[in-house]
Amino acid sequence: MPLSRLAPVARLARAVPVGSMACLGVALNACADTRTATPDDPSQAALQLARPIHADGALAPEARGVWHAEAQGWFLQIEEDGITRWQDTPAGCYTAPPAGPDTPLMGQVEYTLILPSAEGDVAGFQYLPGDQSTRFERVARLPERCGAQDLNTETGVFAVFAGAMARHYAFFDERGIDWEARVDAARGQVRDGMGEAALRDVLASMMAGLSDSHTKLIGTADGEPFRIQDGQGETLPFVRESLGEMAWLVGLIDQLQTEVLDEGSVFTANDRILWGSLDGRTGYILVFTMGGFTESDVQPGSAEWGAAELAEFDLVFDEALSAFQDMDRVILDLSNNRGGYDKVARAIASRFAARPFTAYTMDTDADGTPEHVYQIEPAGGVRYTGPVTVLTSDVTVSGGEIATLALRQLPNVTHAGTTTRGSFSTPLAKPLPNGWYLELSSEVFAAPDGSVFEETGLPPQLEVEVYPQDAPVEGHARALRTLASRAPAQ
Repeated sequence: MPLSRLAPVARLARAVPVGSMACLGVALNACADTRTATPDDPSQAALQLARPIHADGALAPEARGVWHAEAQGWFLQIEEDGITRWQDTPAGCYTAPPAGPDTPLMGQVEYTLILPSAEGDVAGFQYLPGDQSTRFERVARLPERCGAQDLNTETGVFAVFAGAMARHYAFFDERGIDWEARVDAARGQVRDGMGEAALRDVLASMMAGLSDSHTKLIGTADGEPFRIQDGQGETLPFVRESLGEMAWLVGLIDQLQTEVLDEGSVFTANDRILWGSLDGRTGYILVFTMGGFTESDVQPGSAEWGAAELAEFDLVFDEALSAFQDMDRVILDLSNNRGGYDKVARAIASRFAARPFTAYTMDTDADGTPEHVYQIEPAGGVRYTGPVTVLTSDVTVSGGEIATLALRQLPNVTHAGTTTRGSFSTPLAKPLPNGWYLELSSEVFAAPDGSVFEETGLPPQLEVEVYPQDAPVEGHARALRTLASRAPAQ
């Protein structure tokens, strides 16, 4: 297979922020809010759909005003000329510099839909139709603290960074981090005029060992771009330092199509999905990302983009699962899944469900009470409800973990492979006053029984080595053959 055919996958492997649509060519936070609201959420009970900004540019009267999302620390100021997002932090309230070409994609999209309550004092804002709403409360005016001070100084940026992490990061305890102590230790190192590079180094030291691939700091210091991010697991760092990620991905795909799968395997959906069969009796489908299935001129994050992504997904899964109907089992390979659009993660689970089920819950303010309970209905398209094995590794992250968490609730699914990465939360976007960009984990995903797998990852029911360091390509083939040779679970 030509290297050019694998370029999108390799590019994606480096670029996808591994999570809940913070990912694939869009702020797949356009991803952050792609969950289905629980029916008993009182803030959603009487909402009607309306566009904040109509196609002709006119402002919907329901949208105008100032709105506050406490859990996210955002004010939305909506006026005739559009939406201004204010970052409300313990250090102050400010607007971030405009998004530029180097701004992470999660920082380049804005809400397009509002679902106002009958009283008008509460509204849900959405990025895409049918996505989970972010709850905002209407306030009389923007607080006086917003814009009251210049925070674009070294001490200002430090205070915003430290306060935003303290207020919103949900997993210090799970990751063994005493954040208050780190802030106290770093404060004496920061002074105005110290320079961008020195400030970057201080913030980097505060993030050391966080081991969370969804929490990162991105920017430019003295003209040099930087990205401070930890928590990549063991497999990816090893592969990148040894044979190289491109060569690894090319080797995996080539091995699948020439040595493992039966003749006629299909590599499709913008090189994000590969499907076929093993020995004529086991259906196989590999999904690299939860989205990125199409290439067009449609604006990423738009309603048209979302519809196109799901339409392409449906076409591929209808074709693949139709071919699998007489198979003994199906292996769903998420062992190299880098995350993406949560709606796709749920759509995958719906393709293997015989009846409606509770998939997982999500708490947005870390108070221990989930705001959202995700129910998944069986798909209207082709489904496979026979024995299914989901294969994961420590590369599996974010949307890949959300799909795995949902699938584990199904009686016909066995989870095999190795433990997943342990980064579920959609990154919360907190651009800093100087243009640097902070993303952090603020959402707590849990199984229906309340179990949380952040940091620890999802442990498989059946342990099978997938990418051993002595054979990161060949080991994948051995794992598939091992799973295909097992008697199907009943």
